[in-house]
Amino acid sequence: MFTNKNTSESLAPSSEATTLVAAGTELKGDLNFSGSLEIQGSIVGKVVADDETAQIRILNGGSVLGEIWVPNVIVNGLIKGDIYASKHIQLAAKAKVEGTIYYSSIEIERGADIGGKLVHEIPATNVTAFQKAGEASDSSSGHKPKVEK
Repeated sequence: MFTNKNTSESLAPSSEATTLVAAGTELKGDLNFSGSLEIQGSIVGKVVADDETAQIRILNGGSVLGEIWVPNVIVNGLIKGDIYASKHIQLAAKAKVEGTIYYSSIEIERGADIGGKLVHEIPATNVTAFQKAGEASDSSSGHKPKVEK
């Protein structure tokens, strides 16, 4: 009587799904996820995203004690461990990080506290480097660098 033909479709996993670790919850062990993860409680263990569009938000009062391997990271809580943000990391005013942050793009608001190193990771590209002035060119191309005197 109250069935829905689209039930199986609506229960299918979505890359936009949001997982919440609520305030007062402590999760011990490694956590793999896809989509979005919001932490108001605490996680003790490694947090790893299963897809390149994933995002983690550690809210004020939330904490992670362990490594974070997520492309997009927003921190307004406590992290004790290294962060590997392959795309972007935002450190909000109440963020406290104790560990090394590996990032491609970073935003840091006034008040954020970082007790560790920042390491800029440049993403690999398929673009070749420009030739420096005065360097010999590849003889197979037939082009020679122009050197002015």
